[in-house]
Amino acid sequence: MSVRIRRLAAWTAGALALAVVAAALVAWFGSGNACDHPAAVRGDAMRAIVHCDYGPPEVLKLETVEKPVPGDGEILVRVRAASLNPLDWHLMRGEPYVGRTTMGLRKPKSTRFGVDFAGTVVAVGSNVTAFGPGDEVFGAKTGALAEFVAVRADRAVVRKPASLTFEQAAAIPVAAVTALQGLRDEGKLKPGQKVLVNGASGGVGTFAVQIAKALGARVTGVCSGRNAELVRSIGADRVIDYTREDFTKGEERYDVVLDNVGNHALSDLRRVLAPGGRYVMVGGPKGRWLDPMPRAIGAALLSRVVRQHMGFFLARLDPADLSFLGELASAGKLTPVVDRRYTLGDVPEAVRYLEAGHARGKVVVAVE
Repeated sequence: MSVRIRRLAAWTAGALALAVVAAALVAWFGSGNACDHPAAVRGDAMRAIVHCDYGPPEVLKLETVEKPVPGDGEILVRVRAASLNPLDWHLMRGEPYVGRTTMGLRKPKSTRFGVDFAGTVVAVGSNVTAFGPGDEVFGAKTGALAEFVAVRADRAVVRKPASLTFEQAAAIPVAAVTALQGLRDEGKLKPGQKVLVNGASGGVGTFAVQIAKALGARVTGVCSGRNAELVRSIGADRVIDYTREDFTKGEERYDVVLDNVGNHALSDLRRVLAPGGRYVMVGGPKGRWLDPMPRAIGAALLSRVVRQHMGFFLARLDPADLSFLGELASAGKLTPVVDRRYTLGDVPEAVRYLEAGHARGKVVVAVE
């Protein structure tokens, strides 16, 4: 009887393995996108960045596509500026590979590119009362690197502060919301606490330094020596040049560490946290297969057995938080740092520069 059971178990395991392999093959060869069956532009046309395949910046093409029409509850925005985030090149390359289970196994499901935008409302769909033609707005929507984008009026879009240019406003959404929620929600930051921002001169980092100061914290920024003056100028109380000093070997203890880099061992980071301190990981080492998932899992497991909180964080794009960030900007407490400006036709070059990892603040794209 036991022999029959073992044979049945082996047969069942083999059948399941074959089923999994077959399903994976079907999903792989069956995955595609709109580029596989191109359709003629029937309505008004516009220019947009499209990527039909995963790969380096060369896969990004400026194409003529159909201009969107605002549906029920949507607004149509004439995009004046957009900005780039590490999220964009991860989607472009389809990395880490484990992410392709949702992005598309063989090709990207969504062929449109970019998320952050700022522009002017040119039309509204039915049941929209919060916005009207002529309103200047900023927010987030997939496909932002285009001349027009249709956005749900009740989602991630708010009015642009008059004090900001379109390029400055376009720099805000993903990076600044990540910094805000990482510090306030995940970091539980309170006035008077000490914060360390690792990677303080990047997109999220430059916003984090300013937001932490606005929330009443004492801020230490970690960056290279060439960016020290920039980080100091946006409000950091202390700047550590990582080429000269390893902050994990110092005597200072921090209530919150916001990590945009992931270049130190978790055990070393624990040592610089105050008792009950919180380590918030919003960025990590590049990796094609799983990174930064192993580090995120390690932080979550470690958090269960130590007094400090250690965890990975993903932001959610929330209109209330976008409005709050706009208020900070209007009050002069938040000024987006824009490193380089590109045109829509130069997006591959812009992404290549961002991927190199040396951008000071945000990289923006003017949409003329």
